[in-house]
Amino acid sequence: MSKPKHPRGLAEHEAQAVTWNIRVSPRKLNLVAGMIRGKRAQDAVAQLTFSKRRIAGTVKKTLESAIANAENNHSLDVDRLVVSKAEVGRAMVMKRFHARGRGRASRVEKWFSHLKIVVAEQQLAAPAEQEAA
Repeated sequence: MSKPKHPRGLAEHEAQAVTWNIRVSPRKLNLVAGMIRGKRAQDAVAQLTFSKRRIAGTVKKTLESAIANAENNHSLDVDRLVVSKAEVGRAMVMKRFHARGRGRASRVEKWFSHLKIVVAEQQLAAPAEQEAA
């Protein structure tokens, strides 16, 4: 039997935050998102705080928003949150031209991205597993 879903496709123990049109290429954003996938939420925030990448601050704000949504909107325990998904998608591409020699021009593409972070509350181990330990 599958888990009950919210209208937005989230399970009961999940919360999300989405940021649209971030001015960075999806390839670069995916490198930062890959650093936090599967980690505890607090560890992910700490790692983003000290990351040297420019976009890490925006990813951190989105993650903190997902944590706040979990706490305030879904009444989840913040200490048991894990980053279950960090999805990166393509947004628009601004096309610009750069002047070159001999009256020519070359195209410059400025990529934008979308970021969706889903945090889930980690379930406690079953009582039978705790007794065996």
